Amino acid sequence: QLQLVESGGGLVQSGGSLRLSCVASGFTLDHYAIGWFRQAPGKEREGVSCISSSGGSTNYADSVKGRFTISRDNAKNTVYLQMNSLKPEDTDVYYCKAASTSVYWGQGTQVTVSS
Repeated sequence: QLQLVESGGGLVQSGGSLRLSCVASGFTLDHYAIGWFRQAPGKEREGVSCISSSGGSTNYADSVKGRFTISRDNAKNTVYLQMNSLKPEDTDVYYCKAASTSVYWGQGTQVTVSS
């Protein structure tokens, strides 16, 4: 079965950190650009960060620049999102997306930041 699985979400206090992981099963991520997105109930899904297949290019939403870092370890078939200095407004369900000739989405992981 081809799928992406996110993990690493949870409850953290404002100013804290979390590291999200996105692991692929059934396929390899080598040739896929990966994006992290987040969505709150009733709101549109928004892009947070993305990384090229080689890892040589990354982009961040203005709201997370300087606080979040995306990285990938193709040997582990995993992409990470290190989130530091978390704020209550970062509370959302976070999803990863793999895009190439096919597109895959994970099921999401909840991140809750308390004030």
